[in-house]
Amino acid sequence: MAAFGYRRPGDLPDTIPVFPLDSAILLPRAILPLNVFEPRYLNMIDDVIAGDRLIGMVQTTTGGPDQAPALTDVGGVGRLTSFAETSDGRYLISLTGVCRFSIVKELDVTTPYRKAKVDFEPFASDLDERSSTAGFDRGALLAELTAFLRAHDLSADWSSVEAAPAETLVNSLAMVCPFAPPEKQALLEAETLQDRVDTLRALLRSGQAGPADPTKIS
Repeated sequence: MAAFGYRRPGDLPDTIPVFPLDSAILLPRAILPLNVFEPRYLNMIDDVIAGDRLIGMVQTTTGGPDQAPALTDVGGVGRLTSFAETSDGRYLISLTGVCRFSIVKELDVTTPYRKAKVDFEPFASDLDERSSTAGFDRGALLAELTAFLRAHDLSADWSSVEAAPAETLVNSLAMVCPFAPPEKQALLEAETLQDRVDTLRALLRSGQAGPADPTKIS
């Protein structure tokens, strides 16, 4: 993202801390709020604040020990852009998505949190803020979203939904809709924005994304 000085993959570090969290994906220029309370991740936030402010969000997959389950091959790195500490010692943070990455290998570390060597090159286009929205059918997407929300007894802030630029709308819906982890991963790995739109519409139509979280989408 040009706003952060990241114009090409080489502007990003090839080693980053990773935060494994199922059902949480981070896409370019989208915002992910997090409530951080585990000691190892509190430590990670402290280190990140003192460093380059980058955190890799990644889901887990089958395999590996319970304490360190295997990671999916693709995640999304975000820059810490909002931070607050609560009276009970938690951190309330927001990450702004920068670029997706492929995990090259997980590293042996002495920190309580995990780190990985990553490759941003396959997703270099994420750093271009001029994502193509040619052919984007907002009306069709919103019609499918409406039916999905009704079926799962959810609601949305429609003023924000209708006003959001195409990329913001698609990426935000991909992140907040209550899909199962494998479906979230499919949305994350969609090559282009239009591929993500197609995947998102298919998931909204199917309604088979697991039980809905009874919270509002905003």
